[in-house]
Amino acid sequence: MPSEPSPKRKSKTASSPLAEVFGFPCHNMSREAARYRGNRLCPFHNRVPNCTKDKAEDPLGVCSILRKENAVITCPVRFRQDWLIATDAAEFFFPEGASWTSLTEVELPDKNGRSAGNVDVILVAYDRDGQVIDYGALEVQAVYIAGNVRVPFQKYMSDPQRYDDIDWRQRYYPCPDYLSSSRKRLAPQLIFKGGILHEWNRKMAVALDRTFYDTLPVLDEVQASDADMVWLVYDMQLDPGLDRYVLRRHNTVYTKFEPALLKITRTEAGAEECFIGKLQASLDQKLENDTSTDDATTEVDFSIRP
Repeated sequence: MPSEPSPKRKSKTASSPLAEVFGFPCHNMSREAARYRGNRLCPFHNRVPNCTKDKAEDPLGVCSILRKENAVITCPVRFRQDWLIATDAAEFFFPEGASWTSLTEVELPDKNGRSAGNVDVILVAYDRDGQVIDYGALEVQAVYIAGNVRVPFQKYMSDPQRYDDIDWRQRYYPCPDYLSSSRKRLAPQLIFKGGILHEWNRKMAVALDRTFYDTLPVLDEVQASDADMVWLVYDMQLDPGLDRYVLRRHNTVYTKFEPALLKITRTEAGAEECFIGKLQASLDQKLENDTSTDDATTEVDFSIRP
């Protein structure tokens, strides 16, 4: 039985940092949304029915936050809606008609048998006998949050009807931290796990939010047939009929692994003149301080006294 429509929502302003809580927009007050909030459930194919983000006993059920009226995905499980990311990646990994399935959180060993980390999703193609004939790795990159999002989340959960549009502008407003997402998460994943998969000549896909992808350096694109890596870029669209955000593929970018890794991990140089100017200013200050110290020393009178 389809769920009843939620009451007419109030106009959303930029005052609230929360877009989705336990899979539903904060303004959605339907019985279904209330059931998910009340039982702390995850609708996006988590390993268990409940949300487990941050703390299993007290989960931080924020799936996405608002940034300039855009819903930005902050939980990697949020990307699993309808398993669109899996079918999109399989389209790149395998020929049409291949039999495949997905395995989540697969440990990847390095040369010495030590763990290089877990791959978010491995797509495995198999033959009629159930034997592995090919596979590809799918990494999911949500966006880190700068600021404390648990405080407004807990305030909202204390009374969703009252605080669906909580004004948080006077506090430390939580916002996406794209730099940390790139340098602390995405780059190490590509270096350690991606490096192993590339050495094994296996294809790799990265699923990420459009707003995050737009902050990355411009990648050198190639034809799909020449690529060993694909960037699956997704957006969130609010469906008025469902009164829920729906995951949609915004773009597909095909690249080679090594040039893309170099672009992501290399910091582009600015004007050297600016750096030399800072060196000169520091040097001038140091020399000025040294001169002042010399001037302050007691002078000795070497004249001959009668």
